[in-house]
Amino acid sequence: MEQLIMVIAKGLVEQKDAVSVSADPPLEDGTVVYHLHVSQEDMGRVIGKQGRIAKAIRTVVRAAANKAGTKASVEID
Repeated sequence: MEQLIMVIAKGLVEQKDAVSVSADPPLEDGTVVYHLHVSQEDMGRVIGKQGRIAKAIRTVVRAAANKAGTKASVEID
């Protein structure tokens, strides 16, 4: 899942070296929260207008996790 988030984010940003993903331990309901870190200059590219790109990233990750039989959430830091 971390690789999926990395590939999506690196396709959007200018500073590809600043992209990193970390994961929290699973919550009580089994949801794993992934934290996407990008440079401050690229934050707008990852969030998008009115949060559309961020919502799309979360939707893709949630669908991939569902297919794998888990739950996932993405936070953009």
